[in-house]
Amino acid sequence: MIEASTDTSVERPIDRFFSSHWETRLSFIVSLMRDLSSEKNPQKVVELYGSRMKAIIEYDLSLSLSRRDLLAPYYRITRSSTWDDSINPWKEKSKLPLVSGGILGELIYGEMPVIIDELEIATDDPAAEYFKGMRSLFAIPMYDQGKTLNMVITASRHPHYYPRERMPEFTWLSNLFGRSTHNLVLTEELQHAYDVVDRELKTVADIQHSLLPTELPKIPALDLAAYYSTSQRAGGDYYDFFPLADGRWGILIADVSGHGTPAAVLMAVTHSIAHSYPGLPTRPGQMLNFINKHLAARYTNGNGTFVTAFYGMYDPATRKIEYACAGHGPPRIKSGLDGALTSLDLARNLPLGIDPDEQYEDQTASFAKGDIIVFYTDGITETRNAAGELFGVSRLDQVLQGSSRDADDLIEKTLAAVDEFGGYLPATDDRTLLVARVL
Repeated sequence: MIEASTDTSVERPIDRFFSSHWETRLSFIVSLMRDLSSEKNPQKVVELYGSRMKAIIEYDLSLSLSRRDLLAPYYRITRSSTWDDSINPWKEKSKLPLVSGGILGELIYGEMPVIIDELEIATDDPAAEYFKGMRSLFAIPMYDQGKTLNMVITASRHPHYYPRERMPEFTWLSNLFGRSTHNLVLTEELQHAYDVVDRELKTVADIQHSLLPTELPKIPALDLAAYYSTSQRAGGDYYDFFPLADGRWGILIADVSGHGTPAAVLMAVTHSIAHSYPGLPTRPGQMLNFINKHLAARYTNGNGTFVTAFYGMYDPATRKIEYACAGHGPPRIKSGLDGALTSLDLARNLPLGIDPDEQYEDQTASFAKGDIIVFYTDGITETRNAAGELFGVSRLDQVLQGSSRDADDLIEKTLAAVDEFGGYLPATDDRTLLVARVL
């Protein structure tokens, strides 16, 4: 810091401001803070702050410097009151002058606040054109990561213009303002990144939803209804129908471990494998064996992910279902005769993608007119309340017992019960319900 006398015959606005009544100063600061807090654009925030501070200091020149992402002795001039057009330093960096050395280099790499009372700059100094006619200078470092990555410089045509007793306050205030502006920039960059990711996730979600049935098939003697919802943009639940020989239908419901985009990708893989089965499977275990072998060999080998699944082959003529289960919650059955509740739980095997040698067993069940079959994923039964309790199969049964025979009505009442139990909070897991009523 260059020491010199601070005597001056110039009446300085900064002196008038600090000698004014405290209520006047407070009113100015409150007004400034309100306006700054209302503006989200970092560029406009800087311009607003600069115009208000000029009313206090009344400088003749202002410069802003940055050495962020640069090595000594280089720096950029990011703003200048001598420029006709304003340049956004965060979005138009290539337009900013890249400078090396000179008095500005000494200041920004000097890491300290500086007041120069009698300013003299060599004609070959890179900053000479900016400081023509300037007699004094005030340089305020803006610290980030412990270093002066940015600096604000004001200059006056009057010598001995800047009072040293105000250096602490201005250094303090400028750095607080600099941090808040930097946070705005980070927020803007984060929002941009979020928007990019969100658009990508929406595309993933659209692709995933396109893999689900566009409409439920017309299966003779079955009243079908379905509900599908992901906890994030995309998810890992999956249900599908497959027309088979002799008028039978394959019914598949599956749930990929995890949530979000990774689960959605594995869900798409599972869909692709299921639809690439050569020919038509004659029993459900064959379908699960095929999916499991390809998942375990190529996609889930050693990465800890897996897929639970239930696959059944329903024959409308006999009202029988042959089924196999890969670690999935067994569908619940409500008898149309006496309302008794049972499960399709006789087939029990590992989830898909764990052991490529797993062989999936088949079981058979018969239905009567009026029977209701509820297929579901664990996003329904594992919804938690405020006390951490699970919705569970027992509460699903209560809804099933109290519902009408209409498939859509049962889905509506189940979802209402789950939402009420979970306190109407956003779902933390994907939810799928598939209800079939035997006509």
